[in-house]
Amino acid sequence: MTMIKNIKDKDLIEKGTKILFKELGYADAIRFLSIPRDEREESVKRHRKWQESLDKNVFFDEVFGP
Repeated sequence: MTMIKNIKDKDLIEKGTKILFKELGYADAIRFLSIPRDEREESVKRHRKWQESLDKNVFFDEVFGP
């Protein structure tokens, strides 16, 4: 069994931002944090839209082989 270490949210945010600033530099880290996020779509709606866009035969061929 694998042990997972949980970090407190505050510590995770501090560690993550330190890494961002170190690796990206101040300007790019701020730019990354400022990127607008797409509005989250409810998962059932998103799944139904995905299903509607599928071609059943193509999907089955990709999953199970021709």
